[in-house]
Amino acid sequence: MENEVMYDYMLVIHPDAQTLQDVSIFRHLISEELGMDQAAFSQAHIALFRSEFPERYEADFTGMLEEMVQEQSAFTIYTSRIDHCRQGERHMFYVNVANPKPVEELHRKILRTFELKPGTFRPHMALVRSVNTQQFNRLAPYFTNKMFVRSFHCHSFSLLRKPAGGQQYELVREFRFGRDNASEHPLFNHAA
Repeated sequence: MENEVMYDYMLVIHPDAQTLQDVSIFRHLISEELGMDQAAFSQAHIALFRSEFPERYEADFTGMLEEMVQEQSAFTIYTSRIDHCRQGERHMFYVNVANPKPVEELHRKILRTFELKPGTFRPHMALVRSVNTQQFNRLAPYFTNKMFVRSFHCHSFSLLRKPAGGQQYELVREFRFGRDNASEHPLFNHAA
């Protein structure tokens, strides 16, 4: 189809309001230290899946996800510290997920729903991406060995989209889990 509108779709877990607020404090520090505009930061989230496809497939995509979440149980996400990694010449600071298993399993279910093979997936909440070595060295004293112990109940994920190459994601819809009882999953998943 000619002139089809392509969208960049992303599935994300949003943390609770307190965690969002705490992450925004760190992002404010980053923007002050590096002279960045705070509007450049997206809302804190854990990305589960991202793909670009024509808008006409959106209804099928959401229908398949709606079916998948009916059997999904809620769980608690725990964080423990701020970490960093190198991506080529760039660096990223992020909040680690201390109990990645339930998030990894959700990611695998999403990929299975779309008949995709899982690759490397490490759940995290980015504080700042793609900083150069000089910027990394300026931020490192604030974040090296910094603890960030939080927990929040995960009972849904959101579908976001933006036009391919666009700036801001918009919320398409939220998918609430069919089994919203976190107590079904005791803390055996809580391995740091």
